[in-house]
Amino acid sequence: MTTAPSSGQPRSLPARADVPREQTWDIEALFATPQAWEAEAEALPAAIDALAAYAGQLTTPEALLTYLKVADDVELRLSRFFSYASMTASVDGHDAEAAARRDRASSIAARYGSVSAFFRPELLALDEATVNDWLGRPDFADQRVRLERILRSRPHVRSGEVEELLGAVGAPFASERGIHPALANMDLRFGTAGGVKVTQGNVDSLVSGPDREVRREAWENYADAHLAARHSQAAMYATNVRQSVFLARARHYPDAITASLAPDRIPTEVVTTLLDTYRANTPIWHRYWRVRRDWLGLEELREYDVKASLVPPRKVEYAQAVDWIAAGMAPLGEAYVKDLRFGLTEDRWVDYAENDGKRQGAYSNGGGRVKPFIFMTWNGTLGSYSTLAHEIGHSMHSLLSMREHPYSVPRYTLFHAEVASNFNQAMVRQHLLKEARAAGDTALEVAIIEEALGNFHRYFFIMPTLAAFELECYRRIEAGGTLSAPDLIELTADLLAQGYGDGVKMDRERSGILWAQFSTHLYANFYAYQYSTGISAAHQLLEQFGEDEHAARETYLRFLKSGGSLDPIDALKEAGVDMLSPEPVEATFRTLAGYVDRLEELVGTVKA
Repeated sequence: MTTAPSSGQPRSLPARADVPREQTWDIEALFATPQAWEAEAEALPAAIDALAAYAGQLTTPEALLTYLKVADDVELRLSRFFSYASMTASVDGHDAEAAARRDRASSIAARYGSVSAFFRPELLALDEATVNDWLGRPDFADQRVRLERILRSRPHVRSGEVEELLGAVGAPFASERGIHPALANMDLRFGTAGGVKVTQGNVDSLVSGPDREVRREAWENYADAHLAARHSQAAMYATNVRQSVFLARARHYPDAITASLAPDRIPTEVVTTLLDTYRANTPIWHRYWRVRRDWLGLEELREYDVKASLVPPRKVEYAQAVDWIAAGMAPLGEAYVKDLRFGLTEDRWVDYAENDGKRQGAYSNGGGRVKPFIFMTWNGTLGSYSTLAHEIGHSMHSLLSMREHPYSVPRYTLFHAEVASNFNQAMVRQHLLKEARAAGDTALEVAIIEEALGNFHRYFFIMPTLAAFELECYRRIEAGGTLSAPDLIELTADLLAQGYGDGVKMDRERSGILWAQFSTHLYANFYAYQYSTGISAAHQLLEQFGEDEHAARETYLRFLKSGGSLDPIDALKEAGVDMLSPEPVEATFRTLAGYVDRLEELVGTVKA
């Protein structure tokens, strides 16, 4: 947990080499040493280039199966290779060698895309009836799902020559995705707050602390650092949007959002329904801001107050969080909990150390089917426990689906993924609230509700805002417009103002640079909205446990194990959730309203 030293001097964070081993992930499971990774870097290009020999040869079922198996082997090696490179770069942005590995891995991945580009056009050039006949054969059972998905993309796959070119532009078109994080994680300096050096890893802790002046200083300095680089960041993001629009048009999609959602058969109405439902429910947020203002005893709520603790912070050790999560997930059965505990405590799935140069945020990496990996920074708060609960949801999803299916069956999509992670948070939270109420621990109850509202703030306030921002940016470029830094700042501030209403007094320029602080999400292209749909589906799935726990457990575990074998909308429909309806989103907003109701009842009963 980050605290301000009495000297008032910035607290120096440990170098990566100095953090305890048990707080780091077992990256050696991927490659024992950097030298072993380098050896693979030398070997992979030849394996990739060997795939070119199959071009023009996929005319029999035997030849097709042989190619698929060889390509799968190369892809799996590439997955482990790329994971190692990106993971080592994540934990230390000052490590130039790690950054070079990440860039080299990106180039080799682009090489694979270019060499293997012949496959889709050749498959689609085959007689459709003939291919369908092949897919009915038993030896194609593990290949059927992905081949059927390629076949349905027929209108959007170009000639072999064009596909080769589109594959070759993968690396140069991804350049700004590497530059923007490098700028944010290596070059931006965020100053200090209360004598503490502000970093990507501790800024959330600082802006949620009890000292309002520290919160203000941290929030403003963090925003100001991004504002100082606003023009370069805007140019990079605008480039990314133009590239995505180009690729959508090259594949004959009507627009970029359709191109992004179509491969997973997600109707664009899922996004527009979410945004319409969000706008209709902003009064709930307006009410929450007023409750928060009253609780904190402020004349006006500022943006650096929206995360301030309403009750004295609960220090949570990593081991305590593991116990909470294991107890909360008990309804999923002993086997689930045993795997979860093993990964979190013995098998070193998690890198949670705080160290200088560590990038912001958290993520789960499937680990190339070696083991799941979780990236985060532990700061000893309920927020850290919540992040761990979220990410272990992803990791357990990866583990269970990996056990169920061979590599040839597609991995679950991002849309699937955010359901599993949010479900874990919701289920553990429900357990902790029951425990706190049973014990009469009102302070803990409020702290858990506050953690919940912090989670909703991210997924049901920030992410819908970013989704609306992203959709509007693409519309402007598709209409022939431009995106400058002032444009992006003004658009973001306007969207935030809708959610703040009269409950929060804004600093529009600092508010408006929010988009630049979420480059990981925006460069994923139409990803932000999936956090909101994920939390919605998760809450509707959780409701089923109150009706028939045994049936709900079997239904939910079946959803996890299905991985990517079903399209996400179909997988959720089988689990009893209809994402084409606004009901999951509405239901989750009702949960949010319930939390606000409870806080209104408790105002003044517990002092911050």
